[in-house]
Amino acid sequence: MTTVTLNEIMTVTAARALKNSDVCFVGIGLPSEACNLARLTHAPEITLIYESGTIGTKPNVLPLSIGDGELCETAVTTVSVPEMFRYWLQGGRVTVGFLSAAQLDKFGNINTTVIGDYHRPKTRLPGGGGAPEIATSCGEIFITVKHSRRAFVEKLDFVTSIGHGDGPGHRQRLGITTKGPTRLVTDLCVMQPDPETCEFQVTSLHAGITRQQVIEATGWDLKFASEVSETPTPSNAELDALRQLKQRTQEAHATA
Repeated sequence: MTTVTLNEIMTVTAARALKNSDVCFVGIGLPSEACNLARLTHAPEITLIYESGTIGTKPNVLPLSIGDGELCETAVTTVSVPEMFRYWLQGGRVTVGFLSAAQLDKFGNINTTVIGDYHRPKTRLPGGGGAPEIATSCGEIFITVKHSRRAFVEKLDFVTSIGHGDGPGHRQRLGITTKGPTRLVTDLCVMQPDPETCEFQVTSLHAGITRQQVIEATGWDLKFASEVSETPTPSNAELDALRQLKQRTQEAHATA
């Protein structure tokens, strides 16, 4: 078996969460990597939508941004951003939103706006873009992010996109009818929200990862499901597809 990195396990595991029938709103970075891997392996008919209005895009390389020409060139169609948000997203036609985060709390709330005090920030981040609307209008949300205490925090510096708010019933009180975050995949484990508390708990550990490692990389009092499994190992076919995708991307974006 080919040697597998934790980052590869993370991407393959995230990709496996998607189905052939999904209409998926894709975030740039780790989500884009996972969604396109799903398209190249077990879900060739998945419909990928990016914020720039590209519908059914099938990029040969990973886009640098939502404005990357690769997305428009390989899309079934490209619509205006208002049409894409109003008709597709707010119209309830997107089954999964796939997002990442700079900061994440135990209820799946996301910060991509600022680190530190909003008015005197340590770091200005790219901002929300369409993520706040994605978080509320997609049928459910998958999140993938590298695991560290810097990212997995007890309290967000800024709430860009709502997850489960402050716990059970918060989304409903705001008039949001979609499921919110249902799966969180990191380079250490897989988490899912507890049905009673809406707090993310560990349901699967990647091979070689201990509970203590995950606890030490998490900034809140982490909980584990009553049964915690070992994340299935990526297949050679999945690894080959992922590595070839990343190699094509590297070659396409290499500077002279």
